[in-house]
This record gives sequence, structure tokens and C-alpha cells, in this order.
Amino acid sequence: MSAPVHFVDNRASAGRRNLDRLVRLMKRAGLGDVVSRGDLVAIKLSFGELGNLGYIHPAYVRTVVEAVRKVGGRPVVMDSNTLYAGSRSNGHDTLLTALSNGFSYATIGAPLMVVDGLRGHDYREVAVPGSIYQRVKIGSGVLDADALLSLAHFKGHMLSGFGGQIKNLSMGCAPRSGKQMMHSDVRPEVERGRCVGCGRCMEWCPQKAISLQGGVAVIDRDSCIGCGECVTSCMHGAVAVSWEAEAGTVQRKMAEFALGVVHGKRHKFLGVTFINNVTPDCDCAAWSDAALVPDVGIVAGRDPVALDQAGYDLCNAQLGIAASALGRRGVEAADKFAYVHDVDPTVQLQHGEEVGLGSRSYELIRT
Repeated sequence: MSAPVHFVDNRASAGRRNLDRLVRLMKRAGLGDVVSRGDLVAIKLSFGELGNLGYIHPAYVRTVVEAVRKVGGRPVVMDSNTLYAGSRSNGHDTLLTALSNGFSYATIGAPLMVVDGLRGHDYREVAVPGSIYQRVKIGSGVLDADALLSLAHFKGHMLSGFGGQIKNLSMGCAPRSGKQMMHSDVRPEVERGRCVGCGRCMEWCPQKAISLQGGVAVIDRDSCIGCGECVTSCMHGAVAVSWEAEAGTVQRKMAEFALGVVHGKRHKFLGVTFINNVTPDCDCAAWSDAALVPDVGIVAGRDPVALDQAGYDLCNAQLGIAASALGRRGVEAADKFAYVHDVDPTVQLQHGEEVGLGSRSYELIRT
């Protein structure tokens, strides 16, 4: 059975205002069924890296907040800490970046929260029926919410080709150590010149695979499970983050982490994807390159795989923009994301369907 995907384009006028159309879209996609009176509602989005301009406009977020309140929900706007060293690698910096990028109570009308806490250790493990993982790490802020609204900006990504709902639910809701699990199969390494022998990584290692030898931390590779806790707990950057993973494997892991988020919220989940300003790179970059295709619109629905498939199809149906990473040769590419990043973006869709995250079959309903 095809999943319903509700769609509004970007055409607007005095009688068809953009924000009003967003509210109508969410209502028709089932906002009133997802949010019950009194629910604590997690509104998950990316605050964007400092210097990035591709993230969802705060005015859209405020409109979502107001719509949630109107049906009786209590909204909290959330993002998680990043694994890489940037402007959002801890709770303090993440919230300061949110303020710099225009997200505050004054602008969006809701409190802000970091999904995985101050240092990325506020999470729980969730059982999933995956082929790679049986348990995944998810930030407590999302799990503790009664309902989840996932606001995703559809854009390109160097490892997954594109990022949409699956990326927002997986990388976006996982703690820093969970992000490390998705990004790499390679065990972390200690940089001896940076290690001060404080022993903090030893305290956080669940396998007790780390010992101090000559005042320097040493990881027992036979005992290490690659969880990434040492990477995120080190205050001195002495445990190297490894990004070496095959792109298809990363996408499969993303699908299984996303499953961990929605598995217990099947009837309390709504996704809204903004297919505008479709930049070639993730909003984690400290810049925003020119959009690959003209702005498309917004889709909403209850199935994250169907939403991503629809976003992927709608973008590829556009004539690309020559003054972008596509160049003149890529404007008519059948798969614009594969053309730019040389990866197969459909792996995440296929694996998401295989593990029960959702369906690639959808019905596009124009609103």
C-alpha cells in the first residue's frame, strides 16, 4: 500500500500565504492525530552550523510551534551535539549556535533543548530488528517526548548522497558516540602526543578496553567494540575520530538508527521536509553552496522513507542549476545527488524499507 505524502509547492499570493499553507499541509498530514492534548512534543531539526545558511528558516519553525500549541501540545525544539569539532560539539556551544542562527524563545516561541545533553552522554539504547544492529543509541530528549515532529531540510550529503528524514532521525537524534558508530567501522586510535593520561576515557569505556601504559591511554583492539564513547568523552581531542566507512554501509546504519527513533512512536510521528535551498552539502558545513535545483516546496507525512523517496524524486524531476556544483553537464542528470557525490543515495531508502522503517511506494497528494 502506498504511503500518503502531502505536498505544497512554493507558489504564494495574498490569498495563499506560505506559512498558512504550511499549517494546512500539517493538518492534512495528520498533526491532530499525532499530537494529543498535553503531549510533550519534540520538534527535531538542525540548528545549522555557524556560518551555514541552509537550515530551515526560524519563521517556519515558529509556525510549526504555534500549530502544535493550537492542538494542545507542549513543543520543545531540539537538536543534538555533533561528532566533528565545530560549533555544536557540546550542549553549551550547540545552544549558542542556535541563538546565532536565529533560534530563541523570542523568535520561535518554544524552549530549546539539546537531545543528548551537555557532553553527548544523555542517551538510552533501543532494541531494533536490524541486520547490522540489534541495539542503537538514541538521545533521551527524543525518546522521552510523547510525540515527535521531524523537520528536515532536504539537501545533498557527501556520504549518503542526500539527507532528509532518515538523516534527521538517525544522525540528528543519535548521541555523539552513536554518530561515531554510524560513520565508521574502524576502531578509534589514541594520539599519544595529545593524551594527558587523565583516565576519563577509561571511565566511559563499557568494555574496559582502555588502560594507562606509561601515562598514556592504550586501547585493546580485541576488546574494543567501536562504540565511540572514548572519542566523545576525551576533553583533549586525543582519541581520533575515524570517518573511514563505505558510503553504502553508512546509509544502512542510518536507516537502522532512524528505526530506533520511530519504532516506539509509529502513531506519534509526523515528518515535514522542506525541499528548498537544496544545497549540495549538509547543514553541518560552515558554508552554504549554491542550490542544485530550483526550490520545490514542502512535503509532510507519517512515513519517513516515503518522504525521502518523494523528495529525491521531486528534486531529480527538476532541471538542475548550471551555476551550482552540477555545472552545465549535470543539469539534466537523472540522479543529481549521485552526479555530485558519486554515491548511490538509494541505499538508505532500500534498507529503510527492508528493516521496516517505511515504504518507498507513495502517493503524492497536492494540497
